[in-house]
Amino acid sequence: MTSIDKVALVTGAGTGIGKAVALALLAAGYRVVLAGRRIEPLKEAAAASGSDRALPVATDVSRPESVDALFATIKEKFGRLDVLFNNAGVNSPRAGFENLTYDQWQNVVNINLTGSFLCAQGAFRLMKDQQPQGGRIINNGSISAHAPRPNSAPYTATKHAITGLTKTISLDGRKYNIACGQIDIGNALTELSARMATGVPQANGEIAIEPMMDAREVADAVVHMAALPLSTNIPFMTIMATKMPFVGRG
Repeated sequence: MTSIDKVALVTGAGTGIGKAVALALLAAGYRVVLAGRRIEPLKEAAAASGSDRALPVATDVSRPESVDALFATIKEKFGRLDVLFNNAGVNSPRAGFENLTYDQWQNVVNINLTGSFLCAQGAFRLMKDQQPQGGRIINNGSISAHAPRPNSAPYTATKHAITGLTKTISLDGRKYNIACGQIDIGNALTELSARMATGVPQANGEIAIEPMMDAREVADAVVHMAALPLSTNIPFMTIMATKMPFVGRG
C-alpha cells in the first residue's frame, strides 16, 4: 500500500507534538484521524493542513466508551487503520512526592497509561481483523521512560509503563503482522515545553535553561517509523536536543 491509501490515527493531535505529527503525516499523503478532548484545536489543525484527508474526532482517551466510539468512526469511515501514534498525555503539577494527591496521580495514570492501552487495544483489534492484515502502533514514551525529572512521579511512572506496553504489544502482535515501536522524545519545543527555555529544576537542585529542538524533527522521525514495511520495526528510538542534560551527567 502507498501512503495515500493508508489511514493514520494521532491522539493528542490538537497541539504540540501530536499536531506536528498529524500535519507531517498529512503532508506525506496519509488520511489522518486527529483525536483529542477539545474539538476546536483539532479543527484548527485540520484546517492548517490544507488537506481534505483530515478527520477531527473529539475523544477522551481515558474513557472506554469514547475510545470505542472513535474506532467505530474509523471503521465506518475508512474500513481500516494502518498507523496509530499513541501520543495523548498530561503531567501533574510540580509537587514534592509526599504532597501529591491521589486525584493528581490517578489523572495522569488514566490518560497516559490507561488511555494508551485503550487506544492501542482498539487499533490492535482493527488491525487484526482487516485485510490486508496488520499495521503499526507507535507509542510516545518520552525521555522520562528512562530517567525522571525532579518531582515527576506520576508522569515518569506512566512513561516507564509505556515501555512495558510497547514490548508486550510488539510480542503479541507478531502473529497478526502488527508492529509496535516507541519514540522517546527529549525537549521538543511546543506550547507545553516552552518553559524549559527559561529554566527548569535539575537533579542537583539548580535551575537551568535547557536546549530545545524543533517539533518538526520529531514529526519527521514518526513519519519515518510509520513508513517502514511491516517486515521491519524500530522497537525504540530516542530523539532529543543534542545538548540537553540526559546522556551522562548532563
